[in-house]
Amino acid sequence: MSMRVGVVGGGQLARMMIAPAVELGVELRVLAEGEAMAASLAATAIGDYKDADTVLTFAQDVDVVTFDHEHVPQPVLRALVEAGVRVHPGPDALQFAQDKLAMRRRLAELGAPQPDWAAVADEDELRAFLEDHGGRAVVKTPRGGYDGKGVRVVSHASEASDWFASWDGPLLAEELVPFTRELAQQVARRAGGEVVAYPVVETVQRDGVCAEVIAPAPRASEKMLEVAARLGVTIAEGLDVTGMLAVELFETEGERILVNELAMRPHNSGHWTQDGAVTSQFEQHLRAVLDLPLGATDPLADWAVMVNILGGPASGGLTDRFAVAMADHSTAKIHTYGKDPRPGRKVGHVNAVGDDLEDVVYEARAAAEYFS
Repeated sequence: MSMRVGVVGGGQLARMMIAPAVELGVELRVLAEGEAMAASLAATAIGDYKDADTVLTFAQDVDVVTFDHEHVPQPVLRALVEAGVRVHPGPDALQFAQDKLAMRRRLAELGAPQPDWAAVADEDELRAFLEDHGGRAVVKTPRGGYDGKGVRVVSHASEASDWFASWDGPLLAEELVPFTRELAQQVARRAGGEVVAYPVVETVQRDGVCAEVIAPAPRASEKMLEVAARLGVTIAEGLDVTGMLAVELFETEGERILVNELAMRPHNSGHWTQDGAVTSQFEQHLRAVLDLPLGATDPLADWAVMVNILGGPASGGLTDRFAVAMADHSTAKIHTYGKDPRPGRKVGHVNAVGDDLEDVVYEARAAAEYFS
């Protein structure tokens, strides 16, 4: 009998699970939101992931349900569990990726290092938080934000007045962390409890969107690597995560790290593993949700660099640029998502690996430039 994994969501993360699923002999089925989604190659159903009946019907003949994103509502997730469907990660874990206030409270219970924060119900409470934190703060909508959406840096409480008027419940206020760089720690945890960690990576953000990833993080001491990995494992176990977990981090002076946000799925910060690690995050996620032994996370070279293709060319398609990019940068690996170019949209990425960081960065950036 084949193993059948149902993925809710038809984006590029589901698309990139297809190849490792084929290699593992896993039958991948995708519930896509529309006909032209990135993972349309494996789409077996089209429908609304917010509708319980649609998702329950999709899940009837799969062994486990997992996700391309964290936006499936809790009532739908709970309905799946009540119907006897194996759901990984489950609703009890996903709530902490869906609600940033719930995440902050749970991380505090686990003793995880994080920015100073508060739930603020109105402008007066935000004003008090600003006064206590140097006059500037980060304000976030607890649910629904990603890639810079639902996040504002404010100096006056009135700058969040529209959110207070429209949002049902308190907002999340966080101190504006004077970080030296951003990092990400990925771990995988299977249902049986086995956990593995990848090397911590440096991420470069532009306009709130991940632009580049360097693995492992340059200038990271052995202590930093150990602390980040241990923190990732602690969070995965404490939140009962099954599958891939990405812990986005701030590094401050003295190699201190603070938890920024969480993602319970394959993540942009782990795309380098496709060509730079023994086991890619996409294969690892499938192993984890099926409760199969996890793969080695060792890098295949000293360095791996991922550069996102954001927006795509102003005219023509991505495939028009393949031949020249491949000819000029034969060591770079080009991954595209089947998406039409649009300003700011993630339409693909380029990976490069090697033993000289400067050369690897150049190859990844130069190859990606052909698509911009």
